[in-house]
Amino acid sequence: MDLNADLGEGFGRWTLTDDEALLACVTSANVACGFHAGDASVMRRVCDAAAAGGVRIGAQVSYRDLAGFGRRSMDVPPDELAAEIAYQIGALRVFAEAAGSTVSYVKPHGALYNRTVHDEQQAAAVVAGVRLAGGGLAVLGLPGSHLLAHASAAGLPAVEEAFADRAYTAQGTLVPRGEPGAVVHDADEVVRRSVGLALDRAVTGADGARVPVEARSLCVHGDTPGAAAIARRVRAALEKAGVRVEAFT
Repeated sequence: MDLNADLGEGFGRWTLTDDEALLACVTSANVACGFHAGDASVMRRVCDAAAAGGVRIGAQVSYRDLAGFGRRSMDVPPDELAAEIAYQIGALRVFAEAAGSTVSYVKPHGALYNRTVHDEQQAAAVVAGVRLAGGGLAVLGLPGSHLLAHASAAGLPAVEEAFADRAYTAQGTLVPRGEPGAVVHDADEVVRRSVGLALDRAVTGADGARVPVEARSLCVHGDTPGAAAIARRVRAALEKAGVRVEAFT
């Protein structure tokens, strides 16, 4: 099982994620590319550290929504969205390659991630942007999403992702952040869910029912309070349960 986290979610003098501590325990880093968070200095610093630690670098692309942290859905024309996705990948690729690594995959952030689960047009635009950027990059997304279907159809590696710290609906989608209980804050529960997702390929949904979730990568959100400590516990628990924690790429 791959273990990923959102990193580089700072801007200028503002910092949010404990990048150094998270990079010590994850296998893949979803690096903000400047549209919802991050800037050139932050991207360079995170890429340098990820490359030094052997952590895979992924472009966490977003709607152009720095003020809203990329969590506001936007109706962006497909051609424009595709260009903006390629632009973000290209920006991160400069710093990844300067660090002696490369961008290995792409993961949408926030509202764009959720939008591409159900919105075929927006999903197709994201995949078009990944193809425009070149390199045959893997696409990380929710199982059963339009995003992964379009990635597969385009010949790109489609990687299913699960969330240790997010509540699930009975349909296998994420409970919207605005609803009560959408984010799981209890560290013990996050650890239990992580092991269950890896071994049983299932999670308990918000309604108490068992929800099947087939995934090759597990996300622990970097902006959650105490995220680094939770990620360390998740990795230790997975390894204790006999799960090999390694990057999917």
